[in-house]
Amino acid sequence: MNAPRPLLTRVFAQAPARARALVRGGEIGLVALAGLAGCGAGVLVAAMAWVTQALREGLYGLPHGARLSASHDLPALTLLLAPAAGGVLLGVLALARRRGRRPQAVIDPIEANALHGGRMSVRGSGLVALQNVISNGCGASVGLEAGYTQLCAGLASRLGLSFELRRSDQRTLVGCGAAAAIAAAFGAPLTGAFYAFELIIGTYSIATLTPVVVAALCGSVVARALMNQPALVTVEGLDALTTTAITGADTLPVLGLGLICAGLGILIMRGVTLVEAGIRASRLPAPVAPALGGLCVGALALATSPQVLSGGHGALHLHLDNPGTGMGLGALALLFAAKATASAISIGSGFRGGLFFASLFLGALAGEVFSGSMPGLTAFAPTPLAYAVIGMSALAVSVIGGPLTMTFLALELTGSFPITGLVLAAVIASSLTVRKTFGYSFATWRFHLRGESIRSAHDVGWIRTLTVETLMRREVATVPLDTGLDAFLAGHPLGSPSRIVVVDGAGRYAGIVRVPEAHAAARAAEGAAPSLAGLLRHAGDVLTPGMNAKAAAAAFDRTEGEALAVVDGLDTRRVVGLLTESHTLKRYAEELDRQRRAMLGETA
Repeated sequence: MNAPRPLLTRVFAQAPARARALVRGGEIGLVALAGLAGCGAGVLVAAMAWVTQALREGLYGLPHGARLSASHDLPALTLLLAPAAGGVLLGVLALARRRGRRPQAVIDPIEANALHGGRMSVRGSGLVALQNVISNGCGASVGLEAGYTQLCAGLASRLGLSFELRRSDQRTLVGCGAAAAIAAAFGAPLTGAFYAFELIIGTYSIATLTPVVVAALCGSVVARALMNQPALVTVEGLDALTTTAITGADTLPVLGLGLICAGLGILIMRGVTLVEAGIRASRLPAPVAPALGGLCVGALALATSPQVLSGGHGALHLHLDNPGTGMGLGALALLFAAKATASAISIGSGFRGGLFFASLFLGALAGEVFSGSMPGLTAFAPTPLAYAVIGMSALAVSVIGGPLTMTFLALELTGSFPITGLVLAAVIASSLTVRKTFGYSFATWRFHLRGESIRSAHDVGWIRTLTVETLMRREVATVPLDTGLDAFLAGHPLGSPSRIVVVDGAGRYAGIVRVPEAHAAARAAEGAAPSLAGLLRHAGDVLTPGMNAKAAAAAFDRTEGEALAVVDGLDTRRVVGLLTESHTLKRYAEELDRQRRAMLGETA
């Protein structure tokens, strides 16, 4: 009767290992895991959206389902104080976190894939999502997309770590989580997939196509089943453009709009930096800054319009349903300035969130102002609604990045191929201008301000682990600088190691002597033999253990040396090893080839 129990115990004990082997053993397992991550992302996005909407309805007294940024006749005191109340709550959370365990910086999906092989903290990601919900729910001018992608990518990362995925598969699964989050947020699977390819994984490949698309589809389907997602743009409003032949001349004003949106996007990103610098200069305690920022955002909403509050979903619906006719040009320009200022103040003062949806709304406003203020646009095919959609994508790409992401977003929102072609032209103009004049998206600009050098999610973390310390030869023979040449030659005959490291009387690095050169110099000398000091090479050229292989290769190229000494520090200059150029380049090339094969999905 008891005989089967040991067998069942063994089966259950071996199940996790077999599951890991199944996932690691082929593409089908990874696709299944991506689908699971996508379904989880759809549930999380729906839950975050529901909680945030409930918070807005409770704070502002909104009817069920009403959008904050599309509401009117809200109590003045509520408009002024609700964002500040959210800032106070964020400050309390920050204080509680400081009093607990030592807080650690939360790694976002781009940084995780660029530097950490797709490793993210679920606890940290959950905290960011909670802060984002509070920020958006109280009316701060930030979107939920940053929280969506952080939490869903964190869940996918945890899932991959539990199955002990390889580094390349782990990075892909993080991209799957982010793809599912964006797809669920907008009901746009292609947008989510290309968001992952362009911004989270950093490249497109056949190996990543299936899992990312499956995750995006699963996230979109689950989210649609759990929450209502009204369309941002009605196809009927684009009928005039759909039935009109687009000519090359029609792209001219579109390109102009793309260039204008590029400049506006750079100004918005700079504005966030200026607000942060002002907060630091004021020396306000960090927990107090969000409350002050919320008060400023509330004052802007009170002085202009509630459309500056929250992400702007309701306001974008209003403007895309009735572009160019609901407000005058002056009012539109004022609303643009107020919304951009509110977003900069919100993020700069410490509210959690991103500029994804805010940049879409601001771009639509820019398109409306452009279509209403530029004379002669009626001679071209695009309508005011078309310019709003084009501006929406062009400004968003200048801030967020991802040209194809924003192009597919326009396609999935409108279903119009003619307008998608115009969007692509504007997006390319905007993206190229920002890349050549500014060089960063909003996320990578934040990394730059922190001192990080990464410009995208391309996997550069392996370069940082391939350090001089891991490559160098530690057994290094040294000789004192005051050694006589005769003694040196006797101790190092021809055929012995060709490079000898020389140290001074204090044991500090002095240079490298090539043994063949020392013997040649002794034979050529007439009378007194030359001193060892006269044969030193690379006296000022050294490597340190923390340098990566790329920096070491650059040092070899700069010094034209075949080998350099490794010292423990530039101050102490104690010799700890020797590294040759040939070995460095060989290992660097091996790692590059391994990364190439991983990107192409090759296993050997």
